[in-house]
Amino acid sequence: MKKSNIKSALVLLVASAMIISACKKTVENPTTGTTTPTTPTTPAADATLKSATAAYFPVVGMAFTYGFAQMADVMAIVKREVNTITFGNELKEESVVRGSSGTYDYTTADAFYNLATANGLQVTGHTLVWHSQQNAAYLNGLINPVTVTPSATNMATNGGFEAGPDAATSDVFTGWQDLNHSNGTFSAATGTAAYSGSRALQATITTAAASYNTQMLMRTPIPVTKGNTYKISFWIKGSVATTAQFEIRSSDATVVYQGGQAVTTGWTQINYSYIATGTTMQLAFDLGANVGTYYIDDVSVLATTTSTTTLTAAQKSVIIDSAMKKYITNTIKHYSGKIKTWDVVNEPFTDRGLLRTPSSYTIPAANVSSQFLYAQYIGSNVYDQNNYVLKAFQYAKAADPTVTTFINDYNLEYLTAKADSMKALVTFINKNGALVDGVGTQMHITLTTSQANIDYVFRTLASTGLKVRISELDVALNPTKSAGYIADATALSNQAAMYKYVVQSYIKNVPAAQRYGITVWGVTDTDSWLNTATAPDYPLLFDKSYAKKPAYTGFLQGLQ
Repeated sequence: MKKSNIKSALVLLVASAMIISACKKTVENPTTGTTTPTTPTTPAADATLKSATAAYFPVVGMAFTYGFAQMADVMAIVKREVNTITFGNELKEESVVRGSSGTYDYTTADAFYNLATANGLQVTGHTLVWHSQQNAAYLNGLINPVTVTPSATNMATNGGFEAGPDAATSDVFTGWQDLNHSNGTFSAATGTAAYSGSRALQATITTAAASYNTQMLMRTPIPVTKGNTYKISFWIKGSVATTAQFEIRSSDATVVYQGGQAVTTGWTQINYSYIATGTTMQLAFDLGANVGTYYIDDVSVLATTTSTTTLTAAQKSVIIDSAMKKYITNTIKHYSGKIKTWDVVNEPFTDRGLLRTPSSYTIPAANVSSQFLYAQYIGSNVYDQNNYVLKAFQYAKAADPTVTTFINDYNLEYLTAKADSMKALVTFINKNGALVDGVGTQMHITLTTSQANIDYVFRTLASTGLKVRISELDVALNPTKSAGYIADATALSNQAAMYKYVVQSYIKNVPAAQRYGITVWGVTDTDSWLNTATAPDYPLLFDKSYAKKPAYTGFLQGLQ
């Protein structure tokens, strides 16, 4: 499903937000089959899609966006013709999960749901897990390297010397040990003698000696990270101009001495940047060298190193798994009792039938902001108990065991190996419990799509024993994107024949009990994802004037 930038001149009045996104990225144009034009009998004039299909399958639907739903002519067709709608974009993750914070916003989806139910329509939830139309910035942000900025918390205990004396240690100041005072004394300076608060450290030196003769040490080592930088600071003044020394002791037995620190009779802040060499550090003041009185206050040790940690693969897996589970759980519960059918996983396979992983699929540069591969982080092996598809269905059923769950993919009719892969995957998943209720084939096809392949897809999906659904049907008339293309009567007749064949094959190859229904991907040609201003296309059942096309008749004739 690619975000469509599809609009033609016929719908320039429609807001860009109304553009529907189709699940298929491209429409192939193989020459493996032909469609023979037919002119079958015209259905009853009062026939509608829902009245005509009721005897064959329970659900007939159309898909479109909220913008189109607000157009009276569009809703008149939808209300008359179908019983179910699929939201084009409104329940895809990028429409709900907003910004780098990943805030959930169901406002538009809620409004769309209320409009649908007010018109008597059921809603199919589309889609919970998909690699496209994601808030990739949010998801990638969850697992990007983590930058840790140090807190501004002072690591020094009782740096202001406000606490003490300590009853347990008899220290004058709690957290500080008097190592030596052979030529001086330690006491608490109070009142205006403090730089801030009510107390400061006071050291009175009576005779000159070695610096270590009067020494105060942090009692408890501070835990640090080897190689990280720490800012050590304190305020100091003296009764006379002099010098002082402090030292930093490390757990690796190294000591950094910082002597000759100038001390004036006014308060001066000393700052020092220390690179840790061990796992702990202690600060000591060596004040015994010079006669005089020292005052020290507001000692602080702050971590300053910003560190970056890269998450391990296991950590990333847990985080992305949690984000996926959260979206599935929150969204299903948000619509509990309201939306009863969900496309749980959309487009899990590449065109080669391989699980979509970085080794099988490269996100285009233009789509890095809107695509995200869950399989890159949650089980890249299809048949793994950690497989993201299996987990998605487990989370969906855990959120509401009563919902009908589908898996959905495109191009099954072009690459039948993909249909085989789908069968194998759902068989594996359901060996772990009845988790998948149905399989959906999108069927964005052309006039030359192989009828044999269409039959093969229906038979293969039916052989799973699960419900089978055509989830996004349209028949392109201009797959080569020819500029200025206009569909003639022959093309429209051939298109009607292809619609007829698809419906006939569905009824023929899928047992009645397994037929869930058919959804057409759009209402009128002009709102189709295939239609552009430069390369018009006409893939749907109604034309630009809201009139039934031959394709509409062909669809009904497929039921006969």
